[in-house]
Amino acid sequence: MEVVETAIPDVKVILPKYFRDGRGYFVETYNAERYKASGITADFVQDNESCSSKGVVRGLHWQAAPHTQAKLVRVIRGAVWDVAVDIRKGSPTFGKYVAETLTAENGKQFYIPRGFAHGYLVLEDDTLFSYKCDNLYCPEADRGMKFDDPEIGIEWPEIGCEITLSDKDQKHPCLKDIEPIA
Repeated sequence: MEVVETAIPDVKVILPKYFRDGRGYFVETYNAERYKASGITADFVQDNESCSSKGVVRGLHWQAAPHTQAKLVRVIRGAVWDVAVDIRKGSPTFGKYVAETLTAENGKQFYIPRGFAHGYLVLEDDTLFSYKCDNLYCPEADRGMKFDDPEIGIEWPEIGCEITLSDKDQKHPCLKDIEPIA
């Protein structure tokens, strides 16, 4: 696998090695020792999966302390534009974001450390999104902020259809109104 650094330290793009032939492909999607050797030391304890239609935005979400989560995300089928926003209190990159297009075809993974809001825009119908978390989900710690907050200025790609948000995601506050992660 190859690990690519991003503009925000600790957020990484992982390029697993695919072995393709006439039957299809084989890929090792996670190996704790290899990831730790690459600086990803999260101890993953929960796997999640979602299936969404084109135009769905999920996020921006995170878990408040002490239930913060690091995530290792990937697309199994379809495509997303995936975003990580730094919400760490006192961070030099607070309020900044990095984004990556993840597709079943490119096989990229995105590592999002604790202290980041996470969200994604679904680029193709019937997209299957999978992620590992290093802490269990806690409903009382569930947090979110507006995906289109102008203060953050995320440049979401134009995809030729309406954006669909959950009722919950439509009501999130802006960055200036959240409690940063200490």
